[in-house]
Parts: sequence; structure tokens; C-alpha cells
Amino acid sequence: MPRPPTFGNAVVRYFSFRLLPDPPAAGGRLTEYVTRNGLVIVALATLLALGGAWYLFAGGKSAAPAAGGPNGKGGRAVAVITAHPAKKEFAYEVEALGTLRANESVDITAKVADRVAAIHFTEGQQVRKGAVLIELDNSEARADLAAAEAAASDSRSQYKRSQELYQTKALSEAQLDQLQATLLANEARVAAARSRLADRVITAPFNGRVGLRNASLGGLVNPGAVITTLDDLSVVKLDFAVPEVFLSTLQPGLTVQARSTAYNDATFEGRVSGIDTRVDPTTRSVAIRALIDNRDGRLRPGMFMTVKLMRPEGQALMLPEQAIVPENEQHFVYVIADGKAHKREVKIGRRRPGEVEVLDGLSADDGVVVDGTMNLRDGVAVRVQDSDALAADGHADAET
Repeated sequence: MPRPPTFGNAVVRYFSFRLLPDPPAAGGRLTEYVTRNGLVIVALATLLALGGAWYLFAGGKSAAPAAGGPNGKGGRAVAVITAHPAKKEFAYEVEALGTLRANESVDITAKVADRVAAIHFTEGQQVRKGAVLIELDNSEARADLAAAEAAASDSRSQYKRSQELYQTKALSEAQLDQLQATLLANEARVAAARSRLADRVITAPFNGRVGLRNASLGGLVNPGAVITTLDDLSVVKLDFAVPEVFLSTLQPGLTVQARSTAYNDATFEGRVSGIDTRVDPTTRSVAIRALIDNRDGRLRPGMFMTVKLMRPEGQALMLPEQAIVPENEQHFVYVIADGKAHKREVKIGRRRPGEVEVLDGLSADDGVVVDGTMNLRDGVAVRVQDSDALAADGHADAET
């Protein structure tokens, strides 16, 4: 009794009659035919296997959404975080590089060549105006002053006696004038001697902090040689330059924020005190000077600073930039209403780190999705959570 044909034999016979030459005669054995045409049969079997795999893959993938999920009908609501647009001060910012200078700075030098007799300061000491810093040897200057004072005293006595003689006509007017001139000359010599004596005492011209000492007790100092430095650091000057295109926005009183690599987490705030009257023809930039309070003494002259010059331009409706969903040249947000996310087009303006200005399309009362936009479509049900709850929910989903 002949065996009933299987599904595989039927398929092979079907394709064999259409694709293979000389199909087997009736009653012929299929096994012998397959042996003679094995290569074709293998190719047909491979095509069948690939087709079955594709069917299983495509069918399983297309059926997945039907089981429900965040976006499917009957799936649970999408967890999101929302925020309301807020009116905030928006400032125009210009970034630049600057260098610090002391409010007042001077090199302490001697006017005369002489030996150091006394030192009245220590390095880094805060001194007040008029404080004595260095005393030079003044023995010769004191002797010159004493001689000048003695000559002036003698001239004063002679002039006083000559006035009495002039009243009695015993002395002529010309002789009186000569004695008066001698007195004035001797008094001038006294003033000059006192000035030379004062040059041996070096004092602080203003309140400030002295630097390193470059002279030793008993050493000889020459005119112009720097003995130490004196800086007023209660306020420091920050000099920087900005391109001339920003000239119209510059004015005294603008706020600046400066940062230094020496203090990574600190921001120093100051005010513009002056703007140069000229534009550099080489760099096409204008020099600006700002004053920064430095009563804590952390800033030092010569430090390199990064500067942000800010000019307030009123309030703007600001939104976290992660809420914006760009599509081509348009910008959208998801607004929450009645428990659903509604896609809305907005018009944006200026940006700053982490925030963007919304010009049109939103109000301060709208709740806007700022986290979870990747899982949203227009009209999808949502569940508003705070950031901690959303993070915990996402972690639980990952574990399951």
C-alpha cells in the first residue's frame, strides 16, 4: 500500500514540477529525483527556513504593543515630572578675560643714598598711612640742619637789631634790606636741611599691605632701588577688554562676575567703574575697569580672571530647556491638562545654561513636562510625580 505524501514531499513535488527540468514520471521514486537534483532542493529548504524565521520575528514584534504598555491603550499612565514657566530676570552677558590690579600700588624707594638705620615693618604687614617703614642714617643731615638753624637764628637777631637802628636813622634802608635778605636765605637753608633729614625717613603714603623686603639693616640703598612694595587691597581693579560691537551696551555701574582658578567654587562680584575713551585699533576692543570688594584679602594683583559682564534686560518667561521637543525647525512642549499630555507648539527666544526663553505659546499657569517627554504622544495619559518618585519607579521597572 503506497504511503500518503507528507507536507514536505508535496512542497518539493510542487516546486519541482515548476522549477526543475524533467519532473519525475508517475510512480517514480522522489528520493532518486532529489538525489539527482540535491542542490536545488537545499536552496528551496533554505528559503523556507528564512521565511519561517521572518514570520515568527515580525509577528512577535507586531503583537508586542497589543499586550499593553506605556503608550498602548489600556496601559498604565506615563510617569512624568512637570514644571511651570517662571518669570525671571534675564541679563545680557559678555564673557572676557581680565587681570587684577591693586586699588593703589607703589614701590617703596629711597630718594637718597644712605645706610639703613632701622626697619619698622614685617613682610606682609598691614600698615596705615604715615607709618614709618625705613629709617636711613641721618647724622649728617641732622648736623646740616643744626648749622642752618644757627645761621638763621643769628640772621634773625641781626635783622631785629637793625630794625631798631633804622628807626633812629643810624642804619640805612639798603642795609636793612640786605640783612632781611640774609635772614630769608638762612631760613630757606633751614627748610632745605629739614627736607634732607625727612628724606632719611620713609613712610607709607596710604593704607595698605607691604610686600617682601629687599633691604637689610646696615645695608646701603641707592635712589630708585625698590625696598619693598605697598598695595591697597581693600578694593581691587579688574581690567579686561570686550569687542567693540558691545560698546553700545556698556556703561558704568554694570555688574560683573569674575572667577579664578585659585578659587574654583567662588564667584566675585563687582561693578564697572570706567570705560576707556579709545578703541584699540589692532584688536578692535575697548578696555573696561571694574572694582571688586576684597576686604577678605583673597584676591591679589596680577591674578588671571574670567569675567562675565551682565546687563539686566528685564524679566522673561523661562522654562527648563529639557522640556523643549524640537522637530525640524519647530519647537514643541507637552502641557498637562485633565490628566493627559497635550502637544503644543511654542516660540522660543534667548538661551542661557539650562534655561530657554518662551516668547509665545505658554503662560505661567501651564504645567509643562520636563522629564519623560521621550515616552509621550499627544493625548497620552500621564501621572505627575516628583523627581525622587520617578527615579524610584524607573529603578523598579529596570529590576522587573
